[in-house]
Amino acid sequence: KALDLIGRTCDGFILQLADPAIAAWTIKGVKDAAAAAGRDPADVKVCVAAPAYVSDDVPYARDQCRWFGGMVGNHVADIVARYGADDPNIPSALTDYIKGREGYDYNEHGQAGNTHTTFVPDEIVDRFCLLGPVAAQLDRLHELAELGVDQFAIYLQHDGKDETLRQYGEHVIPALAEHVRAKTDTAS
Repeated sequence: KALDLIGRTCDGFILQLADPAIAAWTIKGVKDAAAAAGRDPADVKVCVAAPAYVSDDVPYARDQCRWFGGMVGNHVADIVARYGADDPNIPSALTDYIKGREGYDYNEHGQAGNTHTTFVPDEIVDRFCLLGPVAAQLDRLHELAELGVDQFAIYLQHDGKDETLRQYGEHVIPALAEHVRAKTDTAS
C-alpha cells in the first residue's frame, strides 16, 4: 500500500536498505503505481540509505553494521504482524530472516554492538549494507543505479566512520561523478 501511494502521489522515496533484490521490488512497485496514475515514473526519485563501511576486513565491518539488520528486522516484524509472513506481495527475501527474532530493545536502536541482533545472519548484513573495499562499494552502487536509484545516503553508526567518509570523499564519489569538461565562452 505504501509503495502504491508513493508512486501515485510523491516526488520520491527513501528505501532504508541496499539489497538489490528488495530495491528492485520496491522500485518496480513505486514506478508501476506512478505509471498507473498517469505520472512519468522517472519523476519519482529513489534514494537508498544504508550503512557503508569501507574496509578489507569484511567480517569486522559486518559485525559493526549488524545493528542495521536488527533495526530493519524490527520494521519487517511490524509488516509481518499486520500482513502475515506468507503474503505473496511481500518478498521472502525480506521476511525470512526475522523468524529467529526475539523482541527489540529501542535503548540500543541504531547502535553498533547492540545485544538484540544475534538473529541477523551474515548474509542479511551483506545484502542490506555496503561492506568491503572501495571496489565493492562501487560495484553495489553501480548495481543500485542500474535498478533506478538516483541517490545514496550512508549511515556511519560504527567505529570506522572517519575512514569510510574519507574513502567515499577521495575514491567512491569521484569514481561515480560524471566528468564535466571545463568550457570557455568562445562567443565573446
